[in-house]
Amino acid sequence: MSHKLIENVSDTARWVAFYRAMETERPDALFRDPWARKLAGERGEAIVRHVPRAQAMAWALIVRTQVFDELILQAVRQGADVVLNLAAGFDTRPYRLPLPSSLRWIEVDLPELLAHKERELAGENPVCELERVRLDLADAEGRRALFERVGGMGKQVLVASEGLLLYLTPQQVAPLAQDLHGPASFRWWITDLLSPALRKRLLRSWGEHLSGASSLYEFAPEEGPDFFRPYGWNVAEFRPVFDEARRLKREMPMAWLLAWIGRKGFGKGAGVALLERK
Repeated sequence: MSHKLIENVSDTARWVAFYRAMETERPDALFRDPWARKLAGERGEAIVRHVPRAQAMAWALIVRTQVFDELILQAVRQGADVVLNLAAGFDTRPYRLPLPSSLRWIEVDLPELLAHKERELAGENPVCELERVRLDLADAEGRRALFERVGGMGKQVLVASEGLLLYLTPQQVAPLAQDLHGPASFRWWITDLLSPALRKRLLRSWGEHLSGASSLYEFAPEEGPDFFRPYGWNVAEFRPVFDEARRLKREMPMAWLLAWIGRKGFGKGAGVALLERK
C-alpha cells in the first residue's frame, strides 16, 4: 500500500507538513505551526504512518525546520529586507515567524501546489508582505527573469531553498547557483544538504516508496557546502544535522547507542548551510 502514497512532489510537501504538525503538538515544541495538520491532510498523515521508518525520521526534518527558522530570523536581524523562498511547498513561515511587517516574502513553486495552499490558507493573514509566484524552477529563462525582478525589490535579499536541491542533480544545481549569484542584492542563501553516506541510507530505506516523487536524493556532493564556492558563494555557517539534533534535544531514536556511527552514518556534509555571496 505505501508505495502508492507518494505519487508526486506535493505529496512530499504534505509529508513534511505532517512532521511540523507532530512537533507543534508536543508540549515542548521547538516551533508551532497551527496550519501544518490542515495542509498535510489525511494523505500526509498516511505517508508518515505507513511508509516504513518515516516516523523514525521525523527528528531530522523537525531539526531542519528549526534551523531554517533560526537562520532566517538571523538574516532578517542583519538587514534582509526580501526573502525569496524557492520550492516553498506548504511552508507557513510568513504566517508563523515574528517577521517585520515591512519584509517582502516571495514564495515560488508549481502552480497546482500553490493553488492548493492558497485554498487551504484562505482567510489567514501573513505577518509580512507576501507574494506567490507560480513557476517551475527548471525553466531557466523564467527563473532568471524572476531573480532579476526580485533583485530590484530590496537591498539585501535572502534566498531559502528548503528541500529543493534534493530533487536536482549537480549539473542542475550548478547553473541555479550561478543564476542566484547574478543579482547584486542577493546576499545570503540558506539551503540543506545531504552527504553521500546519508543519501545511500535514505535510498535504501525509502527508494522504492519515492519512485513516483521525481528524482529525490540526487544531490549529495562529496565536498559538502564547499560545492558552491566556484559559483560565487562562501560558506558563512554550516550546521551539521547530527550536532543540531543534539543541541535541540531532538536526536534520532537510539541515539545513545548510535552516536558512535552518527557522523559516519550522516556524513559531514549533511546539514544546513548559510551561504554568503563573495
